Amino acid sequence: MSSWVVAAGLVAALAGCASGGDLEISNLGPGDVVVDVGGSPSTVHADGGMVVLGIGCTEGDVTVRHADGAVTVVPGPVCSDRRLVIHDGQVDVKPARSQNS
Repeated sequence: MSSWVVAAGLVAALAGCASGGDLEISNLGPGDVVVDVGGSPSTVHADGGMVVLGIGCTEGDVTVRHADGAVTVVPGPVCSDRRLVIHDGQVDVKPARSQNS
């Protein structure tokens, strides 16, 4: 693999973190969860969501405490080019929605 391909991939990966964009978090699970982003825990209600405005990337991991007390840690940084989708007992990291969706 050429060093140009690796460098281009690294620049593309860092672009999501440098943008200062918003991080979307959706809770599709049956119970409320507590999401800790950068030491600021917030409750996300069942079938609800939240947006962390202008974060770009988290400084570290994102911790999700589920209604049953289970904890899921999403390794960080998590950048605004991704979104977190919480289901019953799990967290999926998916591509962010486009501005037009």
